[in-house]
Amino acid sequence: MSINKKATLFTVGLAATLVVTLALISLYFFRQYSITFATEQVRTSAEIVRLNLTESMINGTIDKRDSFLRRLNDIAGFQSAHVVPSPALVKQFGEGPAKDRSTQADEIERQVMATARPVYTLLDKNGETLFRGTIPYIASARGTPNCLQCHQVAEGTVLGTVSIVLSIEQLKRQALLTVGMVVLVVVFFSIIMVITTRRLIVPISATAGDVERAVQLALNGNFTSHVEKRTKDEIGQIASDLNRLLGVLGEGLGRIAESVSKLINRKPIPGENQINATIEMVEILTRAAHFKQAIEEDETRDEIHKRLAHVLEHEFFISEYSLYEVIPARNQMNPVIVDGIRDASCRWCNPEILVRSETCRARRTGHFVDGVGSPGICYAFQPPPDAPGRQHICIPIMQSGSVGNVLQIVTGETSSALHGMMLPFINVYLREAAPVLESKRLMETLRESNLRDPMTGLNNRRFVEEYVDTLLASTQRHKAHLAILMLDLDYFKMVNDNYGHDAGDAVLKALAKTLRLAVRASDLVIRYGGEEFLIILPETDAEVGAQVAENIRAEVEKLKVPLTNGTVLQKTISIGVADFPEDSVTFWQAVKFADVALYRAKDEGRNRVVRFTSDMWDDKKEY
Repeated sequence: MSINKKATLFTVGLAATLVVTLALISLYFFRQYSITFATEQVRTSAEIVRLNLTESMINGTIDKRDSFLRRLNDIAGFQSAHVVPSPALVKQFGEGPAKDRSTQADEIERQVMATARPVYTLLDKNGETLFRGTIPYIASARGTPNCLQCHQVAEGTVLGTVSIVLSIEQLKRQALLTVGMVVLVVVFFSIIMVITTRRLIVPISATAGDVERAVQLALNGNFTSHVEKRTKDEIGQIASDLNRLLGVLGEGLGRIAESVSKLINRKPIPGENQINATIEMVEILTRAAHFKQAIEEDETRDEIHKRLAHVLEHEFFISEYSLYEVIPARNQMNPVIVDGIRDASCRWCNPEILVRSETCRARRTGHFVDGVGSPGICYAFQPPPDAPGRQHICIPIMQSGSVGNVLQIVTGETSSALHGMMLPFINVYLREAAPVLESKRLMETLRESNLRDPMTGLNNRRFVEEYVDTLLASTQRHKAHLAILMLDLDYFKMVNDNYGHDAGDAVLKALAKTLRLAVRASDLVIRYGGEEFLIILPETDAEVGAQVAENIRAEVEKLKVPLTNGTVLQKTISIGVADFPEDSVTFWQAVKFADVALYRAKDEGRNRVVRFTSDMWDDKKEY
């Protein structure tokens, strides 16, 4: 209900209550006035009758009282006068000449005779309102003449009653007329009050309605409404201030929404709630900032990939997707996470993209690929037979100007529209993740370069120092052995002295290639320093390790290294072999034992393999 209706109903109700209350009060007081007036009139008439009867008794004209009583009836409003003698009076004088006019006492008259108190009652006779008063006639010795001069009774004895009946119909009509006039006057002024109140309330109500509509529209993001200024008082000022406020809010929120939309590359949707949309965009930016803060503190790209997958699954409720990592050096793509499963096989695309990354359209072009709006745009998209009706959206994640990762979102017919609406928000996370992924990649590349010998491409000694804990944990968990081979080229210094360092480098590169080919992919080949190499054979004991070492020695002996000047060099190698944990319970001590065996091979003539034995170790000797 509007404030206008409420105010009108309240005013009308108040006026009606006032009219009814005033009418009831007026009727009550007029009734009381009529009864009081009639009572006094009855008393006066009764006193006149009493005096007349007293004089008639003294003057001996008591037989004339009926004519006197009849004359009273001629008075306007006077209905009847009725005198009833008491038993004491009848006993003294008998019924006498008044017998024709006297009647038997009724109940009220007997009550008055018994109590000596007057009784007043209202009567309704043929629709006419009458007032009856029955007054006792009490004997008194006061005055001259007095009652005791004629009546032989004690003072205070009730000699009879005088009943006067008056019509108060005229008073009643006069009272109703007066009350009616008062009510009409009050109704007239009440109508004026209601009209005046409505004239005052209508602008307030209309302004309140405009304000309500403006607020409702504002809550829905629409700040274009206008509140009409109808008065020049506080209500008009409120309308003006609200219009200014709506203008400021609309302009400010519009600028914020426009800036945020540009920031996340999101186009406004017609009819959307601008407030909710802006809040949603700001919340996404806030969560994305927290996401970036978290991934910046992650150690590896793999941890970032897991966080990104968690966002896709739990914030955007995407369950079918693929996250690829591009390996430019090998022109390959590696599926990092597929449908929430790490290191899963390629599910939604032709596996050819894994070995020829240019087959992926997003990888090749570096552009957004919309398979929903343009079905079949990428030939590499091949959903499995158990997932019909799927389409895809592929988003390249750019890193240093090239594609570093590709996010593929797989969607069905029912979810494609929703996924399309979420793309700008997903892009925010990808945009935050891209530089961090690039930073982690560069750090890993730098770290890899620090752990690898640039000339031979083999891991270096620092790699062993960082990797040894993982290696030992795996060895101890499987209760296996490590065969440790320490290798050193024989007379390598002569190569540098006689042919120069370029020749020495060529020999080392050829040796490194020979060593890699002579061992398994899981074995570790390390350039330990200068012409010295370390080979670690996991899950291999010393006996097998010695056989591998002998094969290496034979391959190196057959190795021929051509130099630029046409010279061909052939070198030999000495190898020491130790076993962890058979020879030592500590890894580095086992490496030291392999080095001791290498020294023994050198001492025994070089170009040989020597297995470490405990008698070779001398605590007092420096190695």
